[in-house]
Amino acid sequence: MEKIRSFFWWCSGASPEILKQCPSESSKFVGVGATVFFTGVFAFLSGSYALYMVFDNYIIATLFGIVWGLMIFNIDRYIVSSMRKEGRFQKEFKMAFPRIILAIILSIVIARPLELKIFEKEINAELSIMEQEYLSEQQNAVDQRFEKEKLQLQSQISVLKKEIENKTSTRDQLRSIAQEEADGTGGSMKKNAGPIYQIKKADADDVDAELQALSLTNNKIILDKEKQLAGINALQSTEVAKLELGKMGGPAARLEALSRLAKKSFAIGMASWFILLLFIAIETAPVFVKLISPIGPYDHLLKIEEFGFEIKRSEEVGVMTAKSKENVGRLSNLEREFVEERLNKSMYSS
Repeated sequence: MEKIRSFFWWCSGASPEILKQCPSESSKFVGVGATVFFTGVFAFLSGSYALYMVFDNYIIATLFGIVWGLMIFNIDRYIVSSMRKEGRFQKEFKMAFPRIILAIILSIVIARPLELKIFEKEINAELSIMEQEYLSEQQNAVDQRFEKEKLQLQSQISVLKKEIENKTSTRDQLRSIAQEEADGTGGSMKKNAGPIYQIKKADADDVDAELQALSLTNNKIILDKEKQLAGINALQSTEVAKLELGKMGGPAARLEALSRLAKKSFAIGMASWFILLLFIAIETAPVFVKLISPIGPYDHLLKIEEFGFEIKRSEEVGVMTAKSKENVGRLSNLEREFVEERLNKSMYSS
């Protein structure tokens, strides 16, 4: 039990020597250290799962998760241990604000991969829908690529067939008129096959001849264009057959699926927000605990120790300054002696 307590003290960034002098502070720092430690554990799980989605390899994912967890643990430990209690809330809050922002960012980074794992079944179902939608988009893109040329050919074939239909309709009308002239139901209303009938029949025969020539020409063109259309349809079918149902399983696709689910389902959206808020609360808890807690014995002892260090450092600086001045004085004496010696030599030589 003592080892666990010491470990959590170390996780909180507290000094065990000082904490042993104030047992009443022990539980607070054990709680802070435990929060920092388990945040690192969550970061390990989150990072491992995120990288497993990318590489689909347990070893790589585990190694990265360990590195990521240790990094988050170290940052959290620094955030907590670097805060100092001075009894002035506004000043302490200004010092804590950047740490709170950093803790919120870290909590979002940790929470997202774990959300993906929590909603994994729902996300997999949504990914199947997204895959079908993507395949449909690809098919539409292929269809649009050939659509213009197909419509042009179909329009040309329709025009050619319409010409034949119009000519056929004209011929049939002329034949009907000639027949009515022959049986006395139309035209001159006289039943005979005289000159008027012959003229009307000749008109019908001329149009029929034109129809035969037109049909021969247009049908040949229609056949050629229908072959072109069949070739385009075959090429389009080949392109569509080459399309495959894209497998979506990466982090980006899963985040998109989670976003779509949150928009579709109010329950999933709320659950996602609650998970995020939970991790924000866990990540920022040590900072807020130190921020709102009053100054305790540990803070006073820590301030005394740091003040003692500052005094010792000031004394050492003072001693070093005095030695430096003494050395400068000695150097000046040596320089003076050197100058006097040179002057004496010059006098003797003259």
